Amino acid sequence: YFYSHEQVLKHYNAQPVNRSSAKGLYEIMDRLTRKANLPMPKLYIIPDQVPNAFATGRDYEHAVVAVTEGLLELLTEEEVEAVIAHELSHIKHYDMLVGTITASIAGAIAMLANFGMFFGNSNENRPNPIVMIALMFIMPMAATIVQMTVSRNREFMADEGAAKMTGHPEWLQSALRKLDHYARGMVMHEAEPQTAHMFIINPFTGKDFSMKQLFSTHPSTEQRIKRLEQLK
Repeated sequence: YFYSHEQVLKHYNAQPVNRSSAKGLYEIMDRLTRKANLPMPKLYIIPDQVPNAFATGRDYEHAVVAVTEGLLELLTEEEVEAVIAHELSHIKHYDMLVGTITASIAGAIAMLANFGMFFGNSNENRPNPIVMIALMFIMPMAATIVQMTVSRNREFMADEGAAKMTGHPEWLQSALRKLDHYARGMVMHEAEPQTAHMFIINPFTGKDFSMKQLFSTHPSTEQRIKRLEQLK
């Protein structure tokens, strides 16, 4: 948890930038952090042509916002501002901490299910093994569903926060449409399932798998755009 943001940045080969090396992006960030009353996060650019972005860091002082080169090339200045506002909203609401807590709870539930199966008090008191085997699968699955539900709700909250921060929900709507379109046809080279929840658009959007929505870390882009429409 304490060093996870450094590990993620290293994994994606993210490079730090400042006002002199990324003036336009830095000024957008500076303007929005003042509006949100947040300290200035560290800013990174990921050398990947797939447009995406994420925020990480355990608290305000260690907060980081990273965007890909592809995002900066694809989006307009207003759309970039909306994406940055979305990431700052995650930071403002401590979503990294919330995600860590829910993941820990899900892991603890899975461990308890296994302990219950293998460490009964005695053969007489041990529960029905068929029931326990079922619980070994059901409890972790239920915990994962709860974890994914929390993650999806935090995305909705960050979208709403971005719309309020910029005053233009349509900017984020437009950005999400473009990002979703590219995510369906392109996958980030270094994308990992463990970090998919961090991105504004799930980098595995184009991958097909069963029960996709139930276990998705993100609500559908259509749902997000519809929610933003209600804020106009």
